[in-house]
Amino acid sequence: MKNIKARRRPFRLELPLHFLLIPGVLVTLLYAYGPMFGIVMAFEKYQPVRGFFQSEWVGWKNFEYVFNLPDFKQVVWNTFLISFLKIVFGLVMPLTMALLLNEVMKDWFRRIVQTSIFLPFFLSWAVLGGVMFEIFSLDGPVNAILSKFGIEPIMFLASNHWFVGILVGSDVWKGMGYNMIIFLAAIVGINASLYEAAEVDGAGKWKQMFHITLPGMAPIIILISTLSLGNVLNAGFDQILILYNPVVYESADVIDTFVYRLGLFDQQYSAAAAIGLFKSVISVGLVSTSYYIAYRFSNYRIF
Repeated sequence: MKNIKARRRPFRLELPLHFLLIPGVLVTLLYAYGPMFGIVMAFEKYQPVRGFFQSEWVGWKNFEYVFNLPDFKQVVWNTFLISFLKIVFGLVMPLTMALLLNEVMKDWFRRIVQTSIFLPFFLSWAVLGGVMFEIFSLDGPVNAILSKFGIEPIMFLASNHWFVGILVGSDVWKGMGYNMIIFLAAIVGINASLYEAAEVDGAGKWKQMFHITLPGMAPIIILISTLSLGNVLNAGFDQILILYNPVVYESADVIDTFVYRLGLFDQQYSAAAAIGLFKSVISVGLVSTSYYIAYRFSNYRIF
């Protein structure tokens, strides 16, 4: 009995803290879990006038319909391609910059470069989208430079050949500073005596980087890489929605933008809900897999 009372005592002491959680829990239930009831639209021929309870139940017909749409396969392919390129370059570029900055001897120069690279991370795509339009417009600085070499102006944002590259490049530019900070923190955590021993043995900067720095960063590199797998179906809705246009739907239309147009513009609510549910189920599997891999190889836990 004494042991039971000893176990209950901490809960009584923490009870006021549990009461403080109630507003946050209620908001989460209302705005995060409450709207999930709308999933029922994926199995109905939903009509706003009739609502959820009086719309006709059609079962899996909405899924059959969207899977047979002529654009669906291309949209899924675009999503995987853009996401994969963003993940790869979003890891390689920050890692490269972190390794280069680690070799800079002047602290003031390192801080300036680090701050400059990190600054775009705090800007929204509403702002950066306008910057991209100005840079790659027909009379923008990129075409002005090309004209100096006798090259005709290019409509970069209306070209299926260039648009994906601009998406990936601008996304890497915006988010590079965040991962770079993580990699720099990992480098700082490496034992400095290893570098001293390597210098005594005559190892140069390149050998130190390949035999000390990169192996020392391996756990965090593996962790970030595996956690990125959960975002394979998130190709960047806000970025693409701001930058793309009907001319580049062939190469830039992804699942999120396809759902947006299908639901809001074509008013096919049930079909849009079916695609959204399809994406959510796949994403849950990918996120679960990525966290399991991160736990197995990097001992990463979310609690």
